[in-house]
Amino acid sequence: MVRTYIKRVQSAVASGDHEAANAALTSAIPVIDRMADKGIMHKNKAARHKSRLHSAVSALKAS
Repeated sequence: MVRTYIKRVQSAVASGDHEAANAALTSAIPVIDRMADKGIMHKNKAARHKSRLHSAVSALKAS
């Protein structure tokens, strides 16, 4: 489930659509946080994923 949301953000970034990438990121962050809270994913790994996805979306906006 987490990987699906991450892939949605990555594919939106790859397509160059900032609005779609931002919407996908907005829906992915709570899912990543939920998996970290349940212990399925380590909290540092969750933070790393969120940071990298956010950086990719922000870089898309700048370009």
